[in-house]
Amino acid sequence: MKIVLIGAGNLATNLGKALLDAGHDIMQVYSRTMESASALAIEVGGAPVTDIDRVSFDADVYILSVKDSVIADIVPELCKGRQTKVFLHTAGSVAMDVFDGMALHYGVLYPMQTFSKHKQVNFNEIPCFVEGNDEYTFETVNDLANSISERVYLLSSDARKYLHLAAVFACNFVNHCYEISSEILEKHNIPFDVMLPLIDETANKVHSLSPKDAQTGPAVRYDENIIRRQAEILKENHMFKQIYECMSLSIHHTAIKKK
Repeated sequence: MKIVLIGAGNLATNLGKALLDAGHDIMQVYSRTMESASALAIEVGGAPVTDIDRVSFDADVYILSVKDSVIADIVPELCKGRQTKVFLHTAGSVAMDVFDGMALHYGVLYPMQTFSKHKQVNFNEIPCFVEGNDEYTFETVNDLANSISERVYLLSSDARKYLHLAAVFACNFVNHCYEISSEILEKHNIPFDVMLPLIDETANKVHSLSPKDAQTGPAVRYDENIIRRQAEILKENHMFKQIYECMSLSIHHTAIKKK
């Protein structure tokens, strides 16, 4: 398919490479800055553009991979004069109907993964959740998704918002815990890489155990002596202390429910 990428960030970079590898034609890369548009265009082909008015009218599919907060601002200008084309966004928490009234064919291609520009991922393994407002759009986005991933699922906008929320807990919040861990260690001259075997084993366990069964630590049995001492260590950082106490209580309540 002939594709225009709207956005040149972490997701757009990885998606653009996957689409190129699958044999699609990346005609253009749009970004607010020429530096970003050019950097991705060099990797996936096509022309860099920074003006929506200069986006090609000849693409089959226009894929928006931009901040959720700007999708609604870009859609009217992007769809103008291109209403019969297929428009997709890649956001987890934005409904498909953001295109309603602006285009005839629109949908969602949501790859559920954490992306970084400089770390390429294997798209074949990434679950991709798709949605289309009509049969033509669904067939298009489904074909597109199946060309880059072996795990493609139909999911409504309503269900996808819960998927995205779950992903925030499983990824963003977990990574923030790594960040807190790193800060605690750094203050006492302990390298963060000593945590990597623990992190890897924790992640590996939930491939064979449920998260509830994999949970360990003082909070499961609510060992108040340890919890109180560790919370006291965090007293200089009130927010970290709150996170520690709230997480400990939540883990304990979950363990009680399990029993």
